[in-house]
Amino acid sequence: MSEALGAALPAAGTPLRTIALTGASSGIGAALAAELAGPGVRLALAGREAARLEEVATACRTRGAVVETALVDVRDRAGLHAWLAAVDAGGEVDVLIANAGVSAGLGPRKSRETNEDVRRLVEVNLIGAIDTVSGLVEVMRARRRGQIVIVASVAGLRGYPAMPTYSATKAALIAYGEAIRGWLRPSGVSVTVVCPGFVTSPMSARHKGSKPFEMPVEKAARIIARGIAGRRAVVAFPFLLALGARLSRLLPAALSDRAFEPFAAKIERDPRADVDGRGPE
Repeated sequence: MSEALGAALPAAGTPLRTIALTGASSGIGAALAAELAGPGVRLALAGREAARLEEVATACRTRGAVVETALVDVRDRAGLHAWLAAVDAGGEVDVLIANAGVSAGLGPRKSRETNEDVRRLVEVNLIGAIDTVSGLVEVMRARRRGQIVIVASVAGLRGYPAMPTYSATKAALIAYGEAIRGWLRPSGVSVTVVCPGFVTSPMSARHKGSKPFEMPVEKAARIIARGIAGRRAVVAFPFLLALGARLSRLLPAALSDRAFEPFAAKIERDPRADVDGRGPE
């Protein structure tokens, strides 16, 4: 568990710090759950893959956390909201992390994305995240406390040519996070927008191309955990990649496009999307 978060944990005998996290089955979600786990912490983990979710839960329990799991598809708004309400009823949620996400890219020979992939990306990455927030935001406003964490991507700072819709959903999430941050600030609820770059994960493994500054998922989880503990407005990393993405927007369009030519890649299809069109990480 991160030292920064550990320092903020309640003393013995006080209520557990409750953290609800979607997309906890693998990747950043699984690593972040392990990083946040520890004595005094109650983790409510949601995912789509039962076996992997239970492995994550077991690892978190060995670190001293109280852990609950649920199979939740963030596209099922009613089921998602029911889960969040049940978690909050069992102990007020202090931190809500909207992390579930999927990726996809261009089709064969750089053809356009399929209609199915476009819809899946928008429904999971964007609408699913907004529905996660909407499940508890009014409760947090009424209590005048809490923290909402939205996991976007550096691809949302400047779109990747190989991943048009993915980039668009992450850009929209950044804008959404910025907007609700201003809305919620007077109520005492903070918002943290996370923009990771390339992180070693099952999702990243399907990205066949240049992945500059790729980092281990455990390191990414530590960075995110520190940002959550510090209630930072934005956590974008690695620094040079995030800075380059931001600066590229100040360039003339032709130069900016040329700067992103090295990011050409093939995104292998997520096998879970072929089963039932579902399966957010």
